[in-house]
Amino acid sequence: MDEFSIIAEFFAPLASDPAAFGLKDDAAAIPARPGFDTVITTDTITQGTDFFAHDPPAMVAQKALRVNLSDLAAKGAVPAFYFLNLVLPHGVTRDWLKSFTDGLARDQHQFGISLLGGDTSAGDLAAVSVTALGYVPTGTMLRRNGAKAGDSVYVTGTIGDSAGGLAIFKRENHALNEAQRDHLIARYRIPDPPVAFGAGLRGLASASVDVSDGLIADLGHLAAQVAITVDVEKVPRSDALRAFWGDEPAAIIRAITAGDDYQIAFTAQPQDESRIVAAAKAAGISVTAIGTVGAGQGVTVTHRGQILAIPKAGYRHF
Repeated sequence: MDEFSIIAEFFAPLASDPAAFGLKDDAAAIPARPGFDTVITTDTITQGTDFFAHDPPAMVAQKALRVNLSDLAAKGAVPAFYFLNLVLPHGVTRDWLKSFTDGLARDQHQFGISLLGGDTSAGDLAAVSVTALGYVPTGTMLRRNGAKAGDSVYVTGTIGDSAGGLAIFKRENHALNEAQRDHLIARYRIPDPPVAFGAGLRGLASASVDVSDGLIADLGHLAAQVAITVDVEKVPRSDALRAFWGDEPAAIIRAITAGDDYQIAFTAQPQDESRIVAAAKAAGISVTAIGTVGAGQGVTVTHRGQILAIPKAGYRHF
């Protein structure tokens, strides 16, 4: 197989939108959408850091795509297109590529998106870089910098599950049953970002951020000009993670600083909570109030009214 046969056999079928020209040109041409802003984000996942060589290729593809869809959701955008840059290990097989593109096809169908183009190359380790595009009505993209004193702080889904799955792969001792173990591993391999919920936050959230590097680290992006206080007992964690790590403050701190969650943390006025809950219910997800916004700067974490020390707020690549 060479680059062009790989594109023709495996990726051209994913480029169904006319804007992609069947991947037979050097670029895509996206028609303008009057009344909308285009929201663009990009993320890369690499073998050994974000996934393992033994992970099913379909799940690797879905993780690469979904970590970008999580960013779009946090900005209130509806996803539409994506570009894919793929580094393939030497000796990659047709079976690997078939599984990988099957994973992309499933998510394209689920999220209503289409491939526009990209690039392929060879290397010692696999790496997948996705650039995703979505749309919001003009001027409505959710930003990081809008939180105000008096707002409440919310987070979607549960926090720490992916880190639990990674800990299992690293052979951390546990007494989990099969269902609990499978739940945590699945969350590590395939994120479940609240894509359908993102658009519902427009007009409700004052600030919003994708939770990827750790809940506390990412809330820090919202707290550049305000003070955010998080009550760790309110942070939502799955039954599987609680069975694994327990309910002690140290276990909760581990969950909220680990990263790889791909949920949305946001701030909003307390009087809008019923509308937020209704939007979450319509999107089929959970949302939890975990703290408050006040005057000042930075993030404070408390447990039963006492401030907890957080040695490291989240994951850092370097």
